[in-house]
Order: sequence, then structure tokens, then C-alpha cells
Amino acid sequence: MTHHLILRVVAKLLIPFILLFALYVQFHGDFGPGGGFQAGVIFASAFVLHALIYGVDKTLQVIPEGVLRIGIGLGVLIYGLTGVVSLFLGALYLDYSPLAHDGPHGQHIGIFAVELGVGITVASVMATIFLQFAGRGRDDDPDAP
Repeated sequence: MTHHLILRVVAKLLIPFILLFALYVQFHGDFGPGGGFQAGVIFASAFVLHALIYGVDKTLQVIPEGVLRIGIGLGVLIYGLTGVVSLFLGALYLDYSPLAHDGPHGQHIGIFAVELGVGITVASVMATIFLQFAGRGRDDDPDAP
């Protein structure tokens, strides 16, 4: 395998900015365009770039499969529990109004929590799908065809 120094340096410079942009899209999503799904895809694209440049094995050292599995479950759990908390507070499922002292603040908190859950799930699922497909055919993979 040849070492592409320029690609590695550029990727090393770009990946933090990609992650930062994903966080911007995530946290700005309840005020403007963007949100959990878009941020999750952008976040996962940083790991896809890392895997394309450095290899799947190095990427799995950065973000192990166990962390991705936890992220998938955690994101769904955050989304679901946000709705359940609303139910326990006497409102409808995913009616965020009772989550704070007044309706608009409760809506903001609820949307933030739901979008965070979606972002975590999408990023974890997208990275997992890519890494599973990219890992096929490796010599050390016992399930390889």
C-alpha cells in the first residue's frame, strides 16, 4: 500500500472541520435549516473519509463497533424517552410543552432532545453501514465470501 501523504494531511485537516460543521448543523437545526438527520450524515461522512484515507482498521480503532452500536441504541432511546417523559407529565406523546416552565421553552427542549437522538442514531447507523460494506473481503474477515 502506498502512502499518499498529501491526502492524509488534507484529511487530517478536514475531518475536524467536518465534525465541527456537523455540530453546527445539529445545534442550529431547531432555529433554521438542518437538524439531526443532516448532522448525523455529515458526522458520519468524517468517519467515511477517515476510512477511505487511513483504512477501515484504523477507523475502527478511532471509533470501535461497540461505540457505534451503543450510539444506535442511545439515539433511539433519547428520541423515545423524550416522548415518554411528555406522557408522564400529562401531555400527548412528543408534546414538549410540559418539559419547561412555559410552552415555547418546553418545545425548544423537546425538539433539541429529539434532534439529538436522531443525529446520534443516523451518524452511528451510517458509519456502521459503511464500515460493514468496506470491511467485506478482507483476509482477516471470517465471514468474507
